[in-house]
Amino acid sequence: MDISLIFKIAAVGIIVSVVGQILKHSGREEQAFLTSLAGLILVLMWIVPYIYELFSTIQRLFEL
Repeated sequence: MDISLIFKIAAVGIIVSVVGQILKHSGREEQAFLTSLAGLILVLMWIVPYIYELFSTIQRLFEL
């Protein structure tokens, strides 16, 4: 896993939290929720290939 992925996830978390707070304080809770959901989906799309690689490595390990 690349260290830049961790920085990307941290950046998305910071941006989503700031935008979410701004939207909540302006009375737009629905948009704040959708922003959080979009950030979660984006991060999951980055993480899923690594999770798949982990499970396939574990499967190959126990096939012996």
